[in-house]
Amino acid sequence: MTEHTKYAESREVGEQAREQEWTRPSFAKQLFLGDFRLDLVHPVPRLSDEATTRGEEFVRAVRRFLDTSVDPALIERTAQVPDEVVKGLAELGAFGITIGEEYGGLGLPYLYYCRTLMLVGSYCPALATLLSAHQSIGVPQPLKLFGTEEQKREFLPRCARGEISAFLLTEPDVGSDPARLSTTAVRDGDDYVIDGVKLWTTNGVVADLLVVMARTGKKISAFVVEADSPGITVKRRNGFMGLRGIENGVTEFTQVRVPAKNMIGQEGQGLKIALTTLNTGRLSLPATCAGSTKWAVKIAREWGCERVQWGRKVGKHEAVATKIAFIAASAYALEAVSELTARLADDQRNDIRIEAALAKLYSSELSYRALDELVQIRGGRGYETAESLAARGERGVPAEQMLRDSRINRIFEGSSEIMHLMITREAVDAHLSAAGELINPDASAQERAQALGRASRFYAKWLPTLVAGTGNLPTSYAAFGPLAQHLRFVERTSRKLARSTFYGMSRWQGRLEHKQSFLGRIVDIGAELFAMTAACVKAEEDAGDLGRRPYELADTFCHQARRRVESLFDELWDNSDAGDVRLAGYVLEGRYDFLEEGILDPSIEGPWIGTPEGGESMRRKIL
Repeated sequence: MTEHTKYAESREVGEQAREQEWTRPSFAKQLFLGDFRLDLVHPVPRLSDEATTRGEEFVRAVRRFLDTSVDPALIERTAQVPDEVVKGLAELGAFGITIGEEYGGLGLPYLYYCRTLMLVGSYCPALATLLSAHQSIGVPQPLKLFGTEEQKREFLPRCARGEISAFLLTEPDVGSDPARLSTTAVRDGDDYVIDGVKLWTTNGVVADLLVVMARTGKKISAFVVEADSPGITVKRRNGFMGLRGIENGVTEFTQVRVPAKNMIGQEGQGLKIALTTLNTGRLSLPATCAGSTKWAVKIAREWGCERVQWGRKVGKHEAVATKIAFIAASAYALEAVSELTARLADDQRNDIRIEAALAKLYSSELSYRALDELVQIRGGRGYETAESLAARGERGVPAEQMLRDSRINRIFEGSSEIMHLMITREAVDAHLSAAGELINPDASAQERAQALGRASRFYAKWLPTLVAGTGNLPTSYAAFGPLAQHLRFVERTSRKLARSTFYGMSRWQGRLEHKQSFLGRIVDIGAELFAMTAACVKAEEDAGDLGRRPYELADTFCHQARRRVESLFDELWDNSDAGDVRLAGYVLEGRYDFLEEGILDPSIEGPWIGTPEGGESMRRKIL
């Protein structure tokens, strides 16, 4: 099979799995089309008083439990969440936050699910990962969306009580390319028999229930599998750069029998289930990112006031002050992005597939930068472990740990590079519907001719809307006071973004999908505009209780974001992409192997892709 054929096959698998229809409006989709629909996100949908009261009470209960019963330093040191912590959280209902009350869960809104994870993530990111992997991509969410009533009544109460679940898609040779999936599920009477190996099974070492993706013939299906089924072996517990408390492993399936009634949805719906689940499942990462960044504000403020150099508090020196401003402004925006996306999910009137993906992408990138700046502000102490700091008599601030823990967020649930491609596909859906065959290199002459007619009608109507809009009027969005200027910028820039996308399609046509750096910048601009909108909307709402202070944070964030947007636009057309790709090709060919002279590689010998051999099962039951 040629490289082109393999690529086409993988693309087709992904295309079949995505949701094809847009039955509800999407703020982000319209934003990429140059249509700034502020009415879709403002005023922000509000929860009922009853839901708000229950949510606030639960967050307070979790806070008390964390404060009195959880030692994050112990979890980091032992690389394990104590059983009593898991059981304590289960008693609070933390494993069933969004599971309906009729199935034994709390039935709380996504907003309070995210606020809980923001709190937990600020204190112990590994614990937040345990809870979010269980509820966001584990058994509860797929069953909530696609499960039968029988499946819900059988499994959801168990999940709500604290039986931990895990999601198994990735394989040693399968990452973001599901067409390569090799785990199989073969029908045998009333069962399916599963064989294969799964990698990076978050919670897999301690899980009671698994969601397993396996190939049924040529398509991929999803199953709920009992983790103690005969033939399942946890071959290895993986160790990582950060999140040392998560119990993540390699899980092998050898002739594992699973009742056919445990299939989620229909045969062949596995990838669609996975992608649809992630529309809301991705909300957990923006929440934990916001939590760690808000924590960074606290440490930056306290250290900036305490540390004195050259006769001044370090926070007063401009070089440090600009970093503190970046951290604080970013924290406000990330909380705004998390809350807005969660509220849209609760409201259920909007399609949030792009919003959730943007929130995940943007939050994981910006929070990592903010935590990196915190380490820089702390200097040598930022690089030193909390345990070492405490041992020599100083406050044990885990800045380096928070930075390590946050690094995975740029990879979890779709790497930033894959998120760029996925968001691009959704954002340009209207263009592909109108002109897809025009830019499809494999289209026939007749298909191109038909597409030309559709495209002409679409663009004749659409392009004139990008010339002028409310962003050109100096009185627009006056209700937002000093932030109105930023919303006018968002409106104008969304039209410029749409024009740039059209220019890119016109210039590269069928080659556009391979211009990943260009498309990545398009997405990054849209993400900045989404975050600016969220920050302005939140500030306008918060001002009622907090006065001018939210406006100050949002204004500073928007000014920072505008500079990033302007740089991204410049780089759309003035960049070194072509030269970089050419040079990378030479590197891969070994043209510059002389660069590798004078070094020694400390890597441990072994195959690049492999699976562990032998050994007893590493599975551990929470007692």
